[in-house]
Amino acid sequence: MAKILLEITPHTEALFGLRDENLRWMESELGVSIDLRSNGLLVEGTDEHVALVERIFKDFEALRRSGVVLAGPELHALVKLAVADPASSLKQLVDSGRQRTANGVKRMVNPRSANQKKYVEAIEQNDMTFGIGPAGTGKTYLAVAMAASALMAKKVERIVLVRPAVEAGERLGFLPGSLQEKVDPYLRPLYDALYDLLEKERVDKMLEKGIIEIAPLAFMRGRTLSNAFIIMDEAQNTTNEQMKMFVTRLGMNSKAVITGDLTQIDLPNPKRSGLLEALGVLEGVEGVGFCHFEDKDVVRHNLVQRIVRAYETHQREQQLSLGLEGGIDVPATETKPTVRKTQ
Repeated sequence: MAKILLEITPHTEALFGLRDENLRWMESELGVSIDLRSNGLLVEGTDEHVALVERIFKDFEALRRSGVVLAGPELHALVKLAVADPASSLKQLVDSGRQRTANGVKRMVNPRSANQKKYVEAIEQNDMTFGIGPAGTGKTYLAVAMAASALMAKKVERIVLVRPAVEAGERLGFLPGSLQEKVDPYLRPLYDALYDLLEKERVDKMLEKGIIEIAPLAFMRGRTLSNAFIIMDEAQNTTNEQMKMFVTRLGMNSKAVITGDLTQIDLPNPKRSGLLEALGVLEGVEGVGFCHFEDKDVVRHNLVQRIVRAYETHQREQQLSLGLEGGIDVPATETKPTVRKTQ
């Protein structure tokens, strides 16, 4: 067992977090004891974990002196990552975020969980990446952030954002306005992410010039998308034919990210989700990566995480009940997040 007394300054108190949430997190995850004393912060635990806490404090102070101000949810997320992955220090995480974030992007592209970090790395390492998981895990936002950064760094010439307008179905014809105006409500989350990452005037100008294109999936047929960063959101609502059509649009010097939530398939029965089929068909294909998220990766309000967990529990109970009553086999549910990629 090791023991160390860390100096407290008015600046390092920010590292404690809201109601000392960062200290409590380090205690629970590392099994250390952190006590506030009049002359400093006493940390007790194993040599390895005490050294990790000390490094987090030193990194925070070094970043502050270099002009990097960390606070609130962003700091809490970085502390969680540093604790979950001892090989990643606070400084390394911030430096990685800086490297991913090109000039002109308002927010640093920083993952907030270990699976988000794997997701971002998978996007960097593969030409096509699938992000599968529940609502609020940052699948779409991080993909748009990576696309915006690639565009501003001139790694690609355009961004193409795609979404199946399944919710509208045949009722699109009854909505007022042009076809674009009819499908815009279903593409709004993509607009929101863009406006959060780039200046509104710049986004509007790029939309007008076609540098950023937001379109329903039906507009993709017959096209080859080169020098582009392509994102398909809500991919669980594609049919097998639509998914095959989309993944074969990839042209030279392009990346594609496909996101979806298999618990929210809106396709009418008995159609099978194209996303579900793609997970089996494309596994092991060189250049294709898969990243699965869990409820613990939800980065919205804490209540959303609890809601997602409650629905997953309810769904498992329903499946078990149907399996027992109907005498059918219930498929095993993958519980561990994985990232699969081939080099």
